Amino acid sequence: MLPSRHKKAFTKGLIKENPVLRLVLGTCPTLAVTTAAVNGLGMGAAATFVLVCSNIAISLLRKLIPDKVRLPAFIVIIAAFTTIVQMLVKAYLPAIDKALGIYLPLIVVNCIILGRAEAFASKNSVGLSALDGLGMGAGFTGALILMGGIRELLGNGTLFGFPDGGIIPPITIFVLPAGGFFVFGMLIWFTNQLVARFDKQAARGDTGEHVCAACPGASICHSAPVVDSVAVPAIEKELAVAGSKEGRDHE
Repeated sequence: MLPSRHKKAFTKGLIKENPVLRLVLGTCPTLAVTTAAVNGLGMGAAATFVLVCSNIAISLLRKLIPDKVRLPAFIVIIAAFTTIVQMLVKAYLPAIDKALGIYLPLIVVNCIILGRAEAFASKNSVGLSALDGLGMGAGFTGALILMGGIRELLGNGTLFGFPDGGIIPPITIFVLPAGGFFVFGMLIWFTNQLVARFDKQAARGDTGEHVCAACPGASICHSAPVVDSVAVPAIEKELAVAGSKEGRDHE
C-alpha cells in the first residue's frame, strides 16, 4: 500500500486537481481534439507519456540545472520526449497522428506539463514526481475521453467509432466548437459540484460527525447535521447558558 504522501501525489490529479476540469489548463487541445473519444484517448496517452518521462528526468536533474535557465532546460527536456512520442505515433498510429494534427507536437508547450515540471518535479523526489505525472496524466486523459465520448455520442451517434444503433439521434452542433464549449462548461460545473460534495463529507469525518471534538460545544454541534446560520446562534445560546450556570455553581 502506498504511503499517504505518495497516494496523494497520484490521486489529486484525478478529480480534485484535475488539470482540465478543475485547473482549466490545456484548454486549446481539449476543445480541438475531443470531437471523438479515440482522439481524446490518443492525445491523453501521448501527453501522459511526456508528462511522466519529463517529470522523472527533471526530478533527477533538479540539482544540476541552474535556476536562471531552468525554464529553457525544462522545455528542451519536454521537447525531447515529445519528439519521441510523435515519431512513435506517426509510425504505428498514422490515423491518430492525422486526427491530432498540430496539437501532438504542441505538447512541448502544454501548460500542464510545464506547470508540473516547475511546481512539482523540480522540487520533489523521482518517485513522487513520477506518481504526480501519472496522476495528472490520467486525469487529463480521463477528461478528454469523457468529453470526446459525450460529443461523439451526441454529435455522430457513435462511441469509439461504433454506432449506437440509432438510440440517440445525432445533433451536429456537439461536434462543432459551440458544442465543445457547452460540454466543457457542463463537465466543469459537474466536477466542481462533485468536489464540493467530497469536501463537505470530509469536513464531517468518516463517521459523519464534525472534526471538532476538542471544542467545548462539540456535543451540541454533533446534535445538528450541519453547523449553519440557523444552528450557530442556538449553539452560542446554549453555551452561554451553560457558562452562566457553571459560574453560579462556582459561587
